Amino acid sequence: MVFSSTVFLFLFLPIFLTIHFIIQKKYRNIFILFSSLFFYAWGEFYLVFLMICSICVNYLIGLGLSRFEGKQKKTILLLGVLANLLVLVYYKYTGFIIDNLANIGLNIPVNADSIILPIGVSFFTFQNISYLVDVYRKEVPSQKNLVHLGLYISLFPQLIAGPIVRYADIHKEIKNRKIDAAMFESGIQKFIRGLAKKVLIANSLGFIADKTFEIAPSDLSSGIAWLGIICYSLQIYFDFSGYSDMAIGLGRMLGFNFKENFNYPYISKSIKEFWRRWHISLSSWFRDYLYIPLGGNRKGKQRMYLNLIIVFLVTGLWHGASWNFVVWGLFHGFFILLERNISFPWAKKFTFLSHFYLLLTVSIGWVFFRSEDLTYAVYYIAKLFSFSKGTDISPIMYLNNYVVFILVIALLFCTPIKTFIKNKISALVINNSTLSNSLGRVFYLILFAFTILELSQTTYNPFIYFRF
Repeated sequence: MVFSSTVFLFLFLPIFLTIHFIIQKKYRNIFILFSSLFFYAWGEFYLVFLMICSICVNYLIGLGLSRFEGKQKKTILLLGVLANLLVLVYYKYTGFIIDNLANIGLNIPVNADSIILPIGVSFFTFQNISYLVDVYRKEVPSQKNLVHLGLYISLFPQLIAGPIVRYADIHKEIKNRKIDAAMFESGIQKFIRGLAKKVLIANSLGFIADKTFEIAPSDLSSGIAWLGIICYSLQIYFDFSGYSDMAIGLGRMLGFNFKENFNYPYISKSIKEFWRRWHISLSSWFRDYLYIPLGGNRKGKQRMYLNLIIVFLVTGLWHGASWNFVVWGLFHGFFILLERNISFPWAKKFTFLSHFYLLLTVSIGWVFFRSEDLTYAVYYIAKLFSFSKGTDISPIMYLNNYVVFILVIALLFCTPIKTFIKNKISALVINNSTLSNSLGRVFYLILFAFTILELSQTTYNPFIYFRF
């Protein structure tokens, strides 16, 4: 079940919210926990037992961390982190490992095709590890209530597509949270914005991107190749940020304040800045739980470079069990190292060149991310710069006036234009807050209706996080 499905929008969510606000507050956490497990079991019934086991194991390890000190405590943490990583490696990387061992002549008699990848396994694994590490560091107390920890690990708004929520950020809200009308309304509006991003923009442009990447490289023209990667760059941003917005909005409806996960990454002027704006919860997780523990920049330049390479190698692998993702991660890591060692005197004077550099680099990187294999990615990138005409095979036939309009809207809303428009409207009705609020509600009502209309007219509604 995904947030942009009619089952979720018109069955699960209304029933869930109705019951949630009818029952007494003291029963809400256990209701959310069972609802989250039901949500997860909807498409993966047997794998919900993996989630339950994960909750129980991390609960016990957390208790152990609070009761021991010294080497015993460190051993418990190590075992806890390894247990979580082993689950992730088994379900996500077994096939990848077996295939690569077979390539060097080591055949292992294991049928990796029978292993079903749990949706969101990377997200809840990282949340588990952050909880254990924070308890070990005494930044938060271990959770003595199994229901409360289970709620944190399985909370359905951010379970399958993030953001990666840290226990330290919401443990007080799990125990005691308040929901007022303003917070609930802002959650609805945030959810609708995310839904519109996903359905109206990401799906429309994703269809063009998919058609482009189905074409053999020999048949691609340079123009179509650029169209495809531009559409995919916009698709993945609006899809991912859309899901994050929906998760944040759902969280607000329940009284949780999840942190923002995207901050207009395509307006960045460097890869370093891009990663401060893109998937912020993942970037900060790697900084705090991998880069800094490895030594960060405290042990000299050479060690810092090695640490950065490790971080971006793992970043690539986190996204998928494929060499494409490894190359994508190292590709970004290379430019991070480049920016740390080379200063560009024109960067401050001609900021448009910095933006161009960032967009070009990120777009080329997305080719590795989207392609099925490295060979196709290399040929596709070559087509971007070959100025070839290709054949008559073209997804332009799908590029109607509506899609062109959506493409323009996507390009505009990659920037903070929403804030600019909102400020202008507020300035016009500055002395009439009631009118301003009414206009906002009408806008979101129309946006929601238009999104549902679009959703009802198409069967194209991909879920691109199944590999994460």
